[in-house]
Amino acid sequence: MLALLERLVNLNSFTDNPRGGDAVGEVIASELSTIPGLHARRLASARFAAHWVIESDAAKASPAGHVALVGHLDTVFPPGTFEGFRLDGELARGPGVLDMKGGLVVAIEALRALGTIGALPEIQVRFAIVSDEEVGSPEGRPLLQRELAGAACALVFEAGRDGDRIITARKGTGGATVRATGRAAHAGNAHQQGANAIWALARFIDRAQRLTDYSRGVTVNVGKVSGGQGRNTVPDAAEAGVDFRFVSLEDGEAILAALSAAAREAAAEVPGTAVEVDSEISRSPLERTEASAALYREYAACARAAGLGDAEAPLIGGGSDASTTAEIGIPSIDGLGPRGSGFHTKDELIEVKTLVPKAEALAAFLLGRASGGGTKT
Repeated sequence: MLALLERLVNLNSFTDNPRGGDAVGEVIASELSTIPGLHARRLASARFAAHWVIESDAAKASPAGHVALVGHLDTVFPPGTFEGFRLDGELARGPGVLDMKGGLVVAIEALRALGTIGALPEIQVRFAIVSDEEVGSPEGRPLLQRELAGAACALVFEAGRDGDRIITARKGTGGATVRATGRAAHAGNAHQQGANAIWALARFIDRAQRLTDYSRGVTVNVGKVSGGQGRNTVPDAAEAGVDFRFVSLEDGEAILAALSAAAREAAAEVPGTAVEVDSEISRSPLERTEASAALYREYAACARAAGLGDAEAPLIGGGSDASTTAEIGIPSIDGLGPRGSGFHTKDELIEVKTLVPKAEALAAFLLGRASGGGTKT
């Protein structure tokens, strides 16, 4: 597992480096092609590295009710910013070692073990690996929903959390670009002839920030602002970037409406200006349901037997492709990769000792499903 992980980490697969992403995908496909009972399909992309779908004989013959495994091969590190795999005692370090090349290795090794004992051809399993998760899965989202439709459950191999806590709930995510326009004028000679776009945008920002409600798990963050030409010119244009998070889809849709209302009100307060909002929900929330709670308990028993922690994680603020599978009604759990820390930073690492038990837990789960011991949803 470490040898494969080193190969993957040493190949830069920044989302906007499709050549590197394709190299990672080819290594993964090559590994999986050696496992009896698996078939790999390459799905070309117009912008990113190719996506991959790997399925067992049983899932290919009868896809309804299969177990979906979900991963991504892209990372957040452009070439030259953070490179190389390094063992540091009981830790392994490098770009993507945790998020989520370590998780890919865990899933591959579990499938390899099942192939070795001859059990894999009878297990309905489909493994989808996308190449654009770190930018919100613009291609991956429809691909996952098409390729994994009819799955009984989805297991997502994002970064393993402290204590091996299993993720059953994530916030939804959204974003907005806000553009204010006004009328330029000389700040000294013709100030009254101008219409200050920055002032209108400031009015919007104040309203947007006030939408945050920690008691409901709603946050709105204006994280980037630009505009104007110089201090002696009334600005005729300004722009802001907004991030928002929410626990329920209802709250996400309410934020969209509230941002539009804030734009109208802000423009009305600064005559001669207009404020336009281009906003969208990027990922629906991963909401905990009775079905996903049952899936958590089923997997947790396998994790416990492998010597891992089995607790349920608290609500996670970041999104993942687990939200994508849950959106079409597939019970989904997440955070099943090796335990570690520092994802999206140059301190990214995993605890090496968790690689094998994480693979054991998945193999046991899949065997349980094949024997009818799992909860069929």
